Order: sequence, then C-alpha cells, then structure tokens
Amino acid sequence: MNVVIVGAGGHGQVVADILLAAGRCGECIRAIGYVDDRTNPQLSLRSDQPLLGTVAQLSEFPHDAVVVAIGDNEKRARIMCALASTGEIFVTARHPSSIVSEDVQPGDGSVLCARTAVITGSRLGRGIILNTASTIDHHSIVGDYAHIAPGVHIGGEASIGAGALIGIGAVVLPRISIGAGAIVGGGAVVTRDVPPGVTVVGIPARPIR
Repeated sequence: MNVVIVGAGGHGQVVADILLAAGRCGECIRAIGYVDDRTNPQLSLRSDQPLLGTVAQLSEFPHDAVVVAIGDNEKRARIMCALASTGEIFVTARHPSSIVSEDVQPGDGSVLCARTAVITGSRLGRGIILNTASTIDHHSIVGDYAHIAPGVHIGGEASIGAGALIGIGAVVLPRISIGAGAIVGGGAVVTRDVPPGVTVVGIPARPIR
C-alpha cells in the first residue's frame, strides 16, 4: 500500500517513521512522500520520502491511501473531511511497539506512536493522535480528532471529547470526562470533569480565563 502523508512538518516525519517501522515488521505499507501547502517546511526530509507538492495536487500522485499528519486538531479535522469528500481512503499509522487490546479498533486515519498502550474495552475515534508513550486505560473513550500528547495517562472509564487536547505528561483520573474542544495543560492532573471548550492547568487542574 502506497501512502501519501499530508503534512511535512515534525509530526508528518514522525508518521513517516511509524510507517517505515511497520514496513520493517512485515506490513505491506510504504510512505511515498508528503504533500504540504507550505513551499518550504524547513525540515530535512528523507530522499525516499520527498515533498511531492501541495494538498490540492494530491490526486496527481498515484497512491492507495493518505494519513493527515497535522497536530492542530481543528485543521486536521477540516482537511480530513475535505479529503473524504473527494473519495480519499485513510490509513491508520500504528507503530509496531504500540500495544492495543484485541477488542479495540482505532478509527480511520489515526496515528498511534511508539510505546502507546490502549487497554480493553476502550473506543478510539477517527483522526486521533495517541502520541509517544501515552496510555489509555480500560473502557475509556477518545473522541474524533482528539490529541493525546506524549506521556499522557488516561485512567479507566474516562471520556475524552472530540477535538480535545491533553497536554504532554498530563494525567486524567478514572471516570473523568473531558469535554469536546477542551485543553488540558501539560503536567496537569485532572480530578474533576472539564466542560467543553475549557482550558485547565495545574495540580489539581483548574480552569483558566
């Protein structure tokens, strides 16, 4: 399967590395390059994964599927919806070192980075990012286009709303609900439910204006 990565920034290159690792482990998958609307992403790219062109030019390059590798949740959702309307197929990029229970199915177009763990009974939406060494404990929910940053730990039976961002190293205690579009600051410990669109920081996490 030949895959084009949408977004040639740092996260895009992490996704390329994930696909390379998956290929080395026997998966029939290969990143053939990137599309990006920036003329110069200002990051070094591997010679076998070149910058092919812009997102609008995607159809010009033969491919089987895409991964939208953009960290901004709203932008990732918008681009995925636009590409879906043109018939693009989304592949999930899952690092071989990730651990996902057999009864858990990652949503289309999701990215599961190295050393992530998702435990039984959990539900994963489409277009989500589970970043490096993050964990989702049993029977938790991660909504569409949410981003769980590196080193985050989500307790059992928790709920992360669509488009929410859980910052690096944060902890969400069991049975806590994080509303759609909410932001949890890096290193925070969330002990109470967070309403949609609210930003919380600190230990324990509290809303900020």
